Amino acid sequence: MAYTRSLDAVEVRILGALMEKERATPDLYPLTVAALLQASNQKTRRDPVSDYSETVGVSALDRLRADALVFRVHGSRSERYEHCLDRRWHLDTSGSAAVIAMLLLRGAQTVAELRARTARLHPFATAGEVEAALERLAAGPDALTRELPRQPGQRENRWIHLAGTEAVERDLLAGVHLPHLPQLPDTGERRLASAPRAESPAHAAGGEVSERLARLEAAVAELAAALSELRSRFGE
Repeated sequence: MAYTRSLDAVEVRILGALMEKERATPDLYPLTVAALLQASNQKTRRDPVSDYSETVGVSALDRLRADALVFRVHGSRSERYEHCLDRRWHLDTSGSAAVIAMLLLRGAQTVAELRARTARLHPFATAGEVEAALERLAAGPDALTRELPRQPGQRENRWIHLAGTEAVERDLLAGVHLPHLPQLPDTGERRLASAPRAESPAHAAGGEVSERLARLEAAVAELAAALSELRSRFGE
């Protein structure tokens, strides 16, 4: 992989904030701890909105430094921090870096959302350019992005980053199937296990509950997607 481990939510947010500010406000980059926390905890352009303390932020920075994903720069007044993801994650274009930054900051998004939200960082001329950047990032063994299957009620597919543990949770909510378990050897035990059995009333009731739970989870996922769309419409 292009990174050594799965990053936690704090680390993902810090890296996204560093990448964003490097391009949006280059005169203020690298960032002090205070500026980085403020960028990470912004009430707009963040999903979810966070409220990380200095202790939590500094601890995450130490872990990122240990992985050589962030460097500490000693200035004349205070210590500052910068990322080195362009090299570590092989982000060969400004467009690729802008896309990754926005996925780190706001989670799963459509191509149209990414094009609109990366405008301050990199002006994509067309939606096709965004999609091409996403596909480059999704290629090969060091893939950093993945396209999620379209869910009922959604007009476009969404994309996620693969840098942190949140990606797995988003995959599950979006209905991405986990790899199939290896099949049992073709023995008599397997044939016996696969033979149809009479379903007990208790088992039938359990199946009904599972089905209702699945429908409820799907409804929650749709509500979350609708809320995200409303937030984007109102400029968050």
